[in-house]
Amino acid sequence: MALFRVSRYRLCAIQKWFSSAAEPLTIVNQTDGIRTIQLNNNKKRNALSLEMLETLKNDIVEGLDTKDLRVIILSHKGAVFSSGHDLKELTNSTGIDFHQKIFHACSELMTLVQDIPVPVIAQVKGLATAAGCQLVASCDIAVASEESRFATPGVNIGLFCSTPGVAVGRSLPRKVALEMLFTGFPLSAQDALKHGLLSKVVPDDKVEEETMKIASKICETSRSVLAMGKACFNTQIAKTRDDAYSYAEKVMVTNLMMKDGQEGIQAFLSKRKPFWTHDVEKMT
Repeated sequence: MALFRVSRYRLCAIQKWFSSAAEPLTIVNQTDGIRTIQLNNNKKRNALSLEMLETLKNDIVEGLDTKDLRVIILSHKGAVFSSGHDLKELTNSTGIDFHQKIFHACSELMTLVQDIPVPVIAQVKGLATAAGCQLVASCDIAVASEESRFATPGVNIGLFCSTPGVAVGRSLPRKVALEMLFTGFPLSAQDALKHGLLSKVVPDDKVEEETMKIASKICETSRSVLAMGKACFNTQIAKTRDDAYSYAEKVMVTNLMMKDGQEGIQAFLSKRKPFWTHDVEKMT
């Protein structure tokens, strides 16, 4: 009987290992310049565990500098885009050093999304809470279904959503963001759209279609020009008005010096489609 129990235990362990191996945390596909990264841990409501955070970062930076990558879509399996941090990793038993590592990794992911040269689109068909809501807020564009909801409910379990508040507070008006943070009340998709957390709200069966429509349009533009524009927008928005104009003027002059900048103008004047190099190479 003892031998049978050991064999059975080992069999269960093997089955568990194969099950884990067959279900990666994310599923990545890339076609025609569009990379889709699907959060795939539905059993844990796509929680942003340390492993998930590291996996997402690796999925994003893989081949980031190649011309083949034009836009990234973050989607999800199941009814929850992401429930935020894995609370089992935030107990006293894991320790302060591990907690610091988790929050730093999370901040790295959120800033990475905004700092990379290609646009990142959140595709949401369900609930996004806490750091999951933070991830949506950090994306450049967000498309959601009519039934989607967004919340920062940490205050209700004694852990205020301080880091999610950084991204949420930069996407929503102050009083709307603070109501979310102080109460944990969820924001409907329509209210999230009205206040600026979302770009588009469409019926559930149209979310993928609308997201791909936006992604495909992005792929028609010059990668290098768009990268310059994204960096400029994120830099100037943190400046005073006059400093922002001064900075953006210089960027536009630099843009005109690029081959793709002149190619676009010549194509427009000649009434033809532009032929992009996607390089930052300047005119000689």
